[in-house]
Amino acid sequence: MGCDGGTIPKRDELIKVKKRPEQKDKASELSFKWCHCAITQQKLQGHIVACMLGRLYSKDSVIEALLDRTKMPEHAAHIKTLKDIKDLTLTVNSAFKGGAETGDGYIDRQTSQYICPTTGIEMNGKFKFCFVWKCGCVVSERALKEVRDNICHKCQTTYSEEDIVILNPEKDDLDLMTVRMEARQARLKAEKKAKKSAKTSTATSVSSSEQTNGVNGAEQSTSTSSNGVNESVESRNGEDPSTKDLKPKKEEAGSSKRKTAKILPSGSKEIEDPAFKKAKSSYSVANDGNASKVYKSLFTSSDKAKTKSSAHWITYNPFYN
Repeated sequence: MGCDGGTIPKRDELIKVKKRPEQKDKASELSFKWCHCAITQQKLQGHIVACMLGRLYSKDSVIEALLDRTKMPEHAAHIKTLKDIKDLTLTVNSAFKGGAETGDGYIDRQTSQYICPTTGIEMNGKFKFCFVWKCGCVVSERALKEVRDNICHKCQTTYSEEDIVILNPEKDDLDLMTVRMEARQARLKAEKKAKKSAKTSTATSVSSSEQTNGVNGAEQSTSTSSNGVNESVESRNGEDPSTKDLKPKKEEAGSSKRKTAKILPSGSKEIEDPAFKKAKSSYSVANDGNASKVYKSLFTSSDKAKTKSSAHWITYNPFYN
């Protein structure tokens, strides 16, 4: 009847039965979710932030993942900038005693470092917690249900139903947070587009007003300059511009003759300016009494240059002189 050694095998030892899937410990899973970063799987340290889907992160790990996109996991791919996360305002639990865990001691996983500021419930995953996207204050869902005013219990900021984000949501709550995230992103994009269009419209209106003001100013300046020219011409002719309207206007027979300026030749005697005298064809540096000997020696009209056998230093060429 039996096998060697007198053992009797049972049915489950002879027939291979499909194994049941291994079940996770829900308590340890919740404790890990609420105490560890969703990117690095390390303990939450420093500034604690949350995304639009309600997952918890350490701010330093989010910044590192944004700088190096290879470190960003798939479940956090919706985080593209720091605007996609929110700094959480948490209430510290004064009764929490944190310390090094020992292997031979009892570890209470139900205690949490943070609590709800209204009800005092510990944030350990046993109860639902939410935060307001506008201010980042974290409260329990029970507190929101008890006080139905759309005012934050901690900072008194007004909010709407769409601004509430559930922390570490599951199944149906996760789908709801995804819908709210898409609606919030669409609203922010529309507001940004409206601000940009309003800014461009104001800029174009300001530029058009500046152009019209510039044209009006140019017309005024041209009118004033023309008036000034007319007054100067009248004053040169011996007429007082203030009494111009009192004098009778003379009727000119025929077309008005244009006055042309008299052009004097370079050799005329009417030029008395010494600067213009040097431009005459009869002027010579050698005959100028104000010029020094060193300055005169630079020109070919000097006595030293006339007696020199070679060419002048400007036109000197060693191949031909």
